[in-house]
Amino acid sequence: MHLACAGHGRPLSVVLTGGNATDRTMFTQVMAGIRFRRPGPGRPATRPNRVLADKGCSSRAIRTYPRHRGIPATVPERAVQQRNRHRRGRAGGRPPASDRIASQRRNVVERPSA
Repeated sequence: MHLACAGHGRPLSVVLTGGNATDRTMFTQVMAGIRFRRPGPGRPATRPNRVLADKGCSSRAIRTYPRHRGIPATVPERAVQQRNRHRRGRAGGRPPASDRIASQRRNVVERPSA
C-alpha cells in the first residue's frame, strides 16, 4: 500500500500494488491521486503544502518531482547516500535541504492510533 496522508493522518491518496513495487516507482501515481477540498467554492486542490517522507523514499526521482511542481519536500538521506556524496568530494554537491521541525511530523502514518 502506498499512501499520501494529511498532517493528522487522513488519507488523501492510496495506491495498492503487489509487494514488490517500490515507493520510488509509485510516487508519481500517489501524488497524482491527491485531491482535497479547500475552503470556499471551486475545484479540489491537488498540490499539498509540503511532502514529508522517510529514508526509504530517499531517491533523486522523489526529490525532483515535488521540486518541479513547486512543493517543498523533506526527505532525509540514507547513510549510504551521504557516504557516497562525501566520497566524491567537492564535485558531489551539497546535501539536500532539511527542515528539522517538519521532519518530526513524518511518523504520522506509522504511529499506532490510540
